[in-house]
Order: sequence, then structure tokens, then C-alpha cells
Amino acid sequence: MATYTKEEIVARAKELAKMIAETEEVDFFKRAEAQINGNQKVKENIANIKNLQKQAVNFKQFGKVEALKKVEEKIDQLQEEIDSIPVVQEFKSSQIEVNDLLQLVAHTISNNVTNEVIASTGGDVLRGETGSKLNKDGGCGCH
Repeated sequence: MATYTKEEIVARAKELAKMIAETEEVDFFKRAEAQINGNQKVKENIANIKNLQKQAVNFKQFGKVEALKKVEEKIDQLQEEIDSIPVVQEFKSSQIEVNDLLQLVAHTISNNVTNEVIASTGGDVLRGETGSKLNKDGGCGCH
């Protein structure tokens, strides 16, 4: 069994990150983000939301409940307008795809590390028990 240093593992992780950054999912995400950044309607709505959020903080601080409620409704309305723009929907979809890919990689690594630990101790991968657990419970750890 080979032994790796933290530095070697981090170097491989950086290689993996570069690979992920060059996937179709990430490429689509970058294109969608560029389209959003170039969309005037999105920019205007975001600027309006930021201004309304500042107002909301002030209204909340001074206990102006009705004014706060109206501002929050306006923020929700603007957010719905933004969310209804096709390029925004595509961007959010691409975010989900990239996140799913990252989660898949993280789970794959985690599961395989666990399985390697179990197997290297003579454990039972199907039961999820290391060899030391099997030996402690009276098993011989051999199959």
C-alpha cells in the first residue's frame, strides 16, 4: 500500500478541481453568469432590491411594521420578476448542476475512503465494519 503526504493529496485535489472547472456543467454556469451580468433588467432589479433591503433594515430598526411589510412585499415581487427571467432560471439550474457534481465528488471520495479503511483492516465493506470491530465482536476478520 502506498503512503501519501497531505501535500500530495492536496496537489491531486487541485488537479481534480481543475478537471471539474473544465466540465460542461461549469462552462454552462460561466456562460449563464455572463448573460446575467449583461442583462440590464436583472441589474436594475438587483439594485432596487438592495435599496429596498436598506429601507427594510431602517424600518425594522425603528419599529415601522407596516412600512416594513410593504417593502418586504416589494422585495418579494422584484425577486419573483428576476426569477422569471429565462437566463436567471438557466443560471440557477446551472448552479444546481455544478453543486450536484461537487456533492457527487465529495460523496465518492468519502465513501471510497471509508471502504478502503474497512477493507485494509480486514473488515466487511457490506456491513460497514472494520476488522477491529469484527475481531472485537468475536469474528476472525477473515473471509
